[in-house]
Amino acid sequence: MEMSAREIKAAMRQQEPDPKQDAYFMKEALKQAKKAMALGEVPIGCVIVYQGKIIGRGYNRRNTDKTALSHAEITAIKKATSYMKDWRLEDCTLYVTLEPCQMCSGAIIQSRITRVVMGTMNPKAGCGGSILNLLEMPEFNHQAFVTRGVLEEECSLLLKTFFKDLRRRLKNPLAE
Repeated sequence: MEMSAREIKAAMRQQEPDPKQDAYFMKEALKQAKKAMALGEVPIGCVIVYQGKIIGRGYNRRNTDKTALSHAEITAIKKATSYMKDWRLEDCTLYVTLEPCQMCSGAIIQSRITRVVMGTMNPKAGCGGSILNLLEMPEFNHQAFVTRGVLEEECSLLLKTFFKDLRRRLKNPLAE
């Protein structure tokens, strides 16, 4: 007998997350974040996993692409939906180095991603638990199972280093 989507979600929620697997895929998201950093972008990275395989990768490219839509999660979702040949990403897990904003949280819920794993929280713009929690709102027809704080120190340090260097460069642009 085939399980319904609701039964699959319930089963996923009952499963204990695998910390080793979460760390492995968060390291893959960090690799994406470092690609953004190499472009001078805020270092945010994301991967989407289906049945143990990465099916979508993305990193922040807002300044490079000159669009507010070039967030890591949006890029990864586009690639994952292309791989799945469907807009629904049920049974997928999204790993992201920084808590998603309102746009990305909305896209995650709209694409029916089952689980979201975050590195560090974003107290200024986060909508996965900091300012709002769009990912787990019972009022929506879909909620994600959320795990927070995976490789939090590494994810946070990457962002802190980027902003520290940016402030230094802005303060003394001729020092480069």
